[in-house]
Amino acid sequence: MIERSLSRTKGELSEFLLRHRQKLMPADVGLPSGGRRRTPGLRREEVAALAGVGLTWYTWFEQGRDIQVSEKFLLSLSYALKLDDAECSHLFLLAHKRPPPPEAHHLISVTPLIQQLLDDLQARPAYVLNLRWDVIAWNAAADTLFGFSQRHRDTRNFLRMLFSAPDMRRRLPAWGDDAPRLLAQFRYDFAVAPGDPAMLALVDDLKRLSPAFRKGWQTSNGEIARRGISSVENTDGVRMDFQHETLVVDQHRHLKMLVYFATPSDQ
Repeated sequence: MIERSLSRTKGELSEFLLRHRQKLMPADVGLPSGGRRRTPGLRREEVAALAGVGLTWYTWFEQGRDIQVSEKFLLSLSYALKLDDAECSHLFLLAHKRPPPPEAHHLISVTPLIQQLLDDLQARPAYVLNLRWDVIAWNAAADTLFGFSQRHRDTRNFLRMLFSAPDMRRRLPAWGDDAPRLLAQFRYDFAVAPGDPAMLALVDDLKRLSPAFRKGWQTSNGEIARRGISSVENTDGVRMDFQHETLVVDQHRHLKMLVYFATPSDQ
């Protein structure tokens, strides 16, 4: 494999930024058009303002000069240029930075269209988790089943609910089978960001709150990984069995949607 030279990468960075800058019009980013333009796309000063940096600094960066840039700047620039997940990661690589860590993309909400998709599922419980398994969005069916809206945001974490919420555990007939499988799946997610302070804090809290979690975290029995609960008793005490599908909502921010499909209890 031919080693990529620094000068070649700088040229690719300049071409990448120019191409994406020319793809956008002021209206795309909420700016006034300002009349006719000699060249298509946004001006450098507009991108710089959107990214929160000075024009000279952005110009040097687009020209590929040897300057040090932060992850925060690269993220701001990605948002300003409306880059998708793959394009954002490519920008980081061109700038000789590792792709941003998961904690840099912690979201407290999803886009309106994702929420609309959740709501359109209607009778099918569905919710969105981040890498840490915080529940950041859900539909009415999921709220009825799991009571997300009744929990404080700081405790609206599916692992916390599973291992340290007695009210939820009482409503899970197959908790003994489900808990080890969900924990096996969380091990895979934890491996994505083993040094993330938020992930480490969650594990430490659950070790303190739940002997079952502490024991399960210290031992691995080769369980089949699973993200969803197989059976739940509804508010009337009726057992409901489920299968699940997982949809990737945002790969770059590690957001996944769990959709529950009811199955007959005798299956």
